[in-house]
Amino acid sequence: MTLCTPDRTTTRPRVQRPHSPPGGPRRFRIASVDVSASIAVFLIALPLSLGIALATGAPLQAGLVAAAVGGLVAGRFGGSPLQVSGPAAGLTVVTAELIRLYGWRTTCAITVLAGLAQLGLSALRVARSALAVSPAIVHGMLGGIGVTIALAQLHIVLGGTPQSSPVDNALGLPAQLAHVQPAAFSISALTVVALLCWPRLPGRAGKLLRKAPAALVAVAGATAVAVLAGLAVPRVDLPSWSSHALPGMPEGPVLGIAAGVLTITLVTSVQSLLSAVAVDKLVAARPDHGLGIPRTALDRELAGQGMANVVSGALGGLPVAGVAVRSVANVTAGAVSRASTMLHGLWIVLAALLLVPVIDLIPLPALAALVMVVGIQMVSITHIRTITRHREVVVYAVTLTGVVLIGILEGVALGIGVAVAVALHRLTRTRITREERDGRQLLRVRGQLTFLAVPRLSRALHQLPSGSDVVVELDGSFMDHAAYETLSDWTAGHLAHGGTVETTGPAGTRIADPSPGAAPHSCCRPWTPWHNHQCGEPPAEPAEADGAGADRAAPGLKLASGIGKFQRNTAPLVRDELARLAREGQRPSQLFLTCADSRLVTSMITSSGPGDLFTVRNVGNLVPLPGEESGDDSVAAAIEYAVEVLRVESITVCGHSGCGAMQALMNAGPDDPPSPLRRWLRHGRPSLERMASRRHAWARIAGRLPADAVEQLCLTNVVQQLEHLRAYESVARRLADGSLTLHGMYFHVGEAQAYLLGGADEPQGHGAHDSYGSYDAYDEVFTRVMPTGPAPGPEAEPKAEPKAEPKAEPKAEPEADPADERSARLETAHAS
Repeated sequence: MTLCTPDRTTTRPRVQRPHSPPGGPRRFRIASVDVSASIAVFLIALPLSLGIALATGAPLQAGLVAAAVGGLVAGRFGGSPLQVSGPAAGLTVVTAELIRLYGWRTTCAITVLAGLAQLGLSALRVARSALAVSPAIVHGMLGGIGVTIALAQLHIVLGGTPQSSPVDNALGLPAQLAHVQPAAFSISALTVVALLCWPRLPGRAGKLLRKAPAALVAVAGATAVAVLAGLAVPRVDLPSWSSHALPGMPEGPVLGIAAGVLTITLVTSVQSLLSAVAVDKLVAARPDHGLGIPRTALDRELAGQGMANVVSGALGGLPVAGVAVRSVANVTAGAVSRASTMLHGLWIVLAALLLVPVIDLIPLPALAALVMVVGIQMVSITHIRTITRHREVVVYAVTLTGVVLIGILEGVALGIGVAVAVALHRLTRTRITREERDGRQLLRVRGQLTFLAVPRLSRALHQLPSGSDVVVELDGSFMDHAAYETLSDWTAGHLAHGGTVETTGPAGTRIADPSPGAAPHSCCRPWTPWHNHQCGEPPAEPAEADGAGADRAAPGLKLASGIGKFQRNTAPLVRDELARLAREGQRPSQLFLTCADSRLVTSMITSSGPGDLFTVRNVGNLVPLPGEESGDDSVAAAIEYAVEVLRVESITVCGHSGCGAMQALMNAGPDDPPSPLRRWLRHGRPSLERMASRRHAWARIAGRLPADAVEQLCLTNVVQQLEHLRAYESVARRLADGSLTLHGMYFHVGEAQAYLLGGADEPQGHGAHDSYGSYDAYDEVFTRVMPTGPAPGPEAEPKAEPKAEPKAEPKAEPEADPADERSARLETAHAS
């Protein structure tokens, strides 16, 4: 079969289609939501940056430098487009100690070295390993830092000066309470009240006022009161930028400086990466599910943080890390790209240059109160509850106490040691109980079955009466080889003496009995909901006589084995439901029309069960137009039965990647000999014509163009078969009265990812019909179906996505006319 490509000399007017690439040069555009989000983040970052610089004892300009660099450098080169970086409260204690020991210039040099270390770690691609740290340790570290910050800033709130260690600050509080400075305390109290009460303003007016950040309102209000009342309190004093201190050569003991570099690298990296993962979760929870916003590339994010620390240290700024408070504000404000983060850095630069007289009016007690509240909030009650629920409160408490009393690195090391000890204790703690129920022996095993538990397991098993009916209930996620061999050998002996053994999970669901004759297989697990049909199959024995006959018998034996497993394992679980369906009859809600490809398991990709789908499968998921099946009315009969008799509520046409039928359709030539397959594939020719036509938008997946001509045809075929469905009288009648909807679906086999066609149940436009009932403007964009419900395990992160980096929008293709490029692709596919 041949395709006639459109004549390039045709003079008909060009119409810009909804999904065709724009003409002309591409321009850099900033979304309005990014501008508004950047302003909101800037209003939060400005006072916090000054407060953190004050708490560390660094020059106040250092906080502004770090905020600007975090926005511009980390925002541009980082891997998390919506994360906002800058000076973080979690680094306050570390930076203050480095300044006290080595001075400001050396601290800047340490920041540069820490940035280089982050770049090295990024090159080694070890960013994801930071996520292996127990959350109890991370939150314990942040909680300890928060306690240290709060104790130090409380002295400034009361009008005094903090000591060098949290222990000294705690011991000095009684004396400081006896000498409170009224002016400083009143300004601080006003700031704290505003911070806590502003987000809780009631009513419509409160909802409108709450759009202003609480930190900005608190500091601005305290500044206005201090200025109007003429209170004698210390204020911000930004020196001239010409005298701003830049880094110098590190001076001090090598081991001390190395420990400082290691601490800055550890804290900034872990905090930034965990914050980036949290930002991904916030973006996915938005109403738009974060469509068009790529997930975080952790190694790139670590590199971006390293670049930001190198630049910030070189310019005399504080260490930079991803900041949760500002990132949450950015996501909540509706930011859609990294432009919001970069603009916030630009606003910081402009404020540092143009608003110095206003900044100099801010009272220092107000900034101290702001940082104190941030420190207190770092000891999160929500995190403590979660950690307690997971029985890791000991790890949290030890880490927090260690950070406060002896330092961050030492506290984290103590937390890791306790976490390892707790894990080993849980691994070795196995409870084995035995009871008799309804004449059967019930042996319960709680916990992990390792070689350490084998003596107790063996003793409990051999105490069971010989020849009895035994149920072994395993409530754990791990069984090592020694425990498996023990259970397997005992099972074989018990069965040989006339007994029965049933192995179940914690909910009583039956799992495969351990058998000494079965070869272990890596994909066979009691908790696996679906696994390859070859799991547990014994290796094929070589044929002794007729090799061909053995080859023919093997598939039948495998099928019979699979049926036997269904009867043993699955039939008891679904028998009641199938009996109900047998009595009441089938009442499916959907007609699912898809390809006969063996890789497309409809029940698996739709999470459906018996009675849910009325499924029709054929080569190429084709829907012949009425009257064109030439004696084979099977598809038309199925459609009529589903629509008129079963009264399904929707019809879904599902295509898939790598469809052999579409490949055969593209490779077919006019001189090919006739065959049943060739005659059937003629029903797919309208899809080829639609793909080559200039009258239709280019069917594609949202965010990228089709990978090749075959994928283009697979997508187009789904849209065209939906148009064929509309030609059926029964379907058209149900569509007209609103009792039936049509849906298009595309399943990418290699990605295990489903995509849904937007606007498939109604045309997006009012153009004239062609001979196949198509419309001039039809939404032909397939959007990704996001995961819903609880995650399948602890690693629910987009690890599930096979692409290491999100695909950028195509840059070269949009310059060409889509129909011309489509023709070129088709010509290439046919040139052989």
